[in-house]
This record gives sequence, structure tokens and C-alpha cells, in this order.
Amino acid sequence: MSRVKSGRRGEPRRLLESAEPMLPEGAVMTREQAQAVVEKVRKLSKADEVIVNVGGGYQADVRFAANQMSTAGGVWNSNVNITSVVGKKHATAVSNDLSDESLKRVVEESERLTRLSPDDPEWLPGLPPQTYLPVERYFDSTANLSPEDRARAALTALQPARSAGDLQAAGFIVVNASSNALGNSKGLFAYTRSTNANYTLTVRTADGTGSGWAGAVDNDWKKIDFAKVSRTAIDKARLSRDPVAIEPGRYTVILEPQAVGDLVQLVGGSFAARSADEGRSAFTKTGGGNKIGEKIVDPRVTIISDPQDPQLLAQPFDGQGFPAKRMVWVENGVLKQLSYSRFWAQKQGKEPTPGAASLKMIGGTTSVDDMIKSTERGVLVTRLWYLREVDPRTILYTGLTRDGTFLIENGKITKAIKNFRFNESPLFMLNNIEAMGPSVRIAGTEGGGAIVMPTLKVKDFNFTSLSDAV
Repeated sequence: MSRVKSGRRGEPRRLLESAEPMLPEGAVMTREQAQAVVEKVRKLSKADEVIVNVGGGYQADVRFAANQMSTAGGVWNSNVNITSVVGKKHATAVSNDLSDESLKRVVEESERLTRLSPDDPEWLPGLPPQTYLPVERYFDSTANLSPEDRARAALTALQPARSAGDLQAAGFIVVNASSNALGNSKGLFAYTRSTNANYTLTVRTADGTGSGWAGAVDNDWKKIDFAKVSRTAIDKARLSRDPVAIEPGRYTVILEPQAVGDLVQLVGGSFAARSADEGRSAFTKTGGGNKIGEKIVDPRVTIISDPQDPQLLAQPFDGQGFPAKRMVWVENGVLKQLSYSRFWAQKQGKEPTPGAASLKMIGGTTSVDDMIKSTERGVLVTRLWYLREVDPRTILYTGLTRDGTFLIENGKITKAIKNFRFNESPLFMLNNIEAMGPSVRIAGTEGGGAIVMPTLKVKDFNFTSLSDAV
């Protein structure tokens, strides 16, 4: 593991003996290497069926806090998951050792566990070979980074925070290059490789009253504007100093993309046809069935999943090797489709469809500045956290604002305000839209995955109480 050595106020003095690229040779398994592992397991297996998931890669990071570099390092790992199937019994054994001896042990262990397992009434045989969409998710600009590259990116926050004298910056830059492959005894083989760069930053004021956050993520390191992310968090911290309390209630709210993503992703989690058909979903129709074809939100709302969308670049297959494809979940406010697992599709006489592993809400053209100018009185929210479910039938959740919450009066931000707890459903929110900004990739939500969301201005957002947390 590499380590960053840094001075208290200066730039890092040394970042290894030389600025070598991030990726060790052989860290990302090739298609041919993954196929070889799958073939070895298939030959070793004595079960009715065997499923092999193999992958791994290299992850490197730099972490800083209190305006100082704290750690830097890298982890190179590989893994194999082997699932043996006998009739409707199945079990999985896992290892990070891909040697022939280890693979033999893992196969034997998965078969031993399978014999002890109960029948799974919903188990379906593995898929035969499939055709997958081409998705280029691997970028040399990310895979070939050096430790110095990561440190220079961190300095876009550290240098201005140190110079200010009254700010404390803490952030995390993590990059990875990896591969994932899936094969089975029916001849299916799926392979993808990807890179990813993620930067998140929190800046606090020295008096502890102000906090600002910003983040960015992309498969391509070159597409992240680290200086802009750093400036945003620093400006939010300064602006959020000395917040005042205002009464909870229903407000016109401008939600930045991070906050929108946390909420809209909850809708994506409800796109399963089974939960709707069984009466456990917001998309259950009164009297039975689901709401496909019905208007559920504002006509300006369109929500899709698409592995080939350049803002998403999601994995082209799921955990069973089922192909991903473009899915239009909501179009012009109307629920267009729900996802059918292979089991539920068979039971309902439908075609199976992929789920919402990635999610994009098509954006508009209104800038945040114009939203603010058009607001007589409202609240600007940077992001949300600690979301917890209240009612699954309406997707009602509670949570808190954090890291920059501001009062808008007569078209201007006038003061920082204390954070709120809210009780709100993204479906209610998406029915109360007043304006929509361009969609951007966001750095991370509580649900994870590739998420692209716009800024939204909505009316009647329900803040229920105050929070003293910064």
C-alpha cells in the first residue's frame, strides 16, 4: 500500500519514489482470463448446473482532513463466486484466491452447501448465451493515474482552505479500474470492464457553524472539474455560517441534483412489477393490477435507464447475466413500464425485463440563478441524508437536509438557515414541479449506482421540524 507524506502547510513532499501509473500490471482481468476461470470451474463441477462470477481490480485513493493529507493507498483484489445447483437447491461459496487448488476447494464447498440447502421454489435454470449492448466504460485517463495526479486534485481544496485560515476541508478521492464476468454451464458468458473516479468534499467553518458539500463522479477522470467542486464546497461553507431558525412548514424549495437523486432513486426502487401486482407498491392499482399507462407525476417528468447513455455507462448485464437495455419507466408523467424478474414474468405470462440499476431523469433548461430570481420566498437545499421509509405504499420518507440550507427572499439568498427534518414522497414532489434544470451525474446517493438528475424547483415541500445538526 502506498502512503502520502505531507507537511502541515505545504504540498505533499513525496508520493512514492516516482509518479508511476495507478494500475499494476494484470490488475484488471481480461476477457480471456475470465473465460479461462469459468471454464476451469465448469470442468470441476459435478452439480446439475454451475454459475461463476469472477472479477476484481485495483482501487486507489487519497483522503484528507483538517486541511492535511492523511492517507493514500491502493488495494488490488480478485474474487470468485461459485454457485452450484442441484434440482432447485443452490448455494454459493466465495474466495479471492483464483489458483487451481483454490477453485477446486470452492467448487467442492459450494456443492457441499447445496446438498444441505432447502429447495428454492422460485429458482429458474441459468440463461443460455445472450447478446449484450456494447458499453465502453473503461478510460485510460482514469486507469493510468499516478498518486501525484490524485494529490494535485486534492490540493484544489487544500490550498484555498489553508489560505483562508478559517476553513477546514475534508475529502475523499477514490479511483478504480475493474472487471466483472459471469458464466455458467449452459454456455452463457458476460464480461465488462470499467473505470470510475469519485470526489466528495466537505468544508466546515472554523467556528463550527457552517458546512458546505460538493461532489462529482465519472468513468473518465478528465471530465471531473476538481477545482469547481472545491470552490462550490468552500463557497457553501462560507455562505452557511451562523444559520438562523425559521418555522417548519411547506415551502417552495430548490433542490440541487444531489437532493433530487436521493429522492427520485426511491421511485426507481419501486419499479418492480411483482410488488405492484401483489399490492405492496405505490404503483398498485386500486382494485388490483398496476398503474402502467396512468399519469403519476408532472408531464415534464421522464425517467429512464440506459446502459449506453454517456452520462450513465452502466453495466450491460445484471447478476444473472440478463441483458440490460434502455428502459423508459416514466414518459411525460405517465408510468410506461415496470420491471419483470424472470420468475415473475413466467408466472404472469410476460417477457422478463431488466431492473432500474441506473437511473436518469431528463432535465430542463432553467438555471439555479433563474430559479432563485423567480422565488419570492423559499429554501435552497444542497443535499439530504439519513433517509428512512415511512410508508412504502406512497414512497413516503423522512430525512434531513445538510451541508448548506438557505433562505430565499424576493429572488435572492438572504441567509443561512438551520437544517430541517422533512416528511415527503418523491411522487408528491414530482407532481409539484415549477422549474427544472439540466441533468448532471451525481457523486453518490444512499442507494448507490449511476444516477443522473436535474435541479428542481418544487412547491409545498414538507419540512416538519428543525435540526441543530450542521
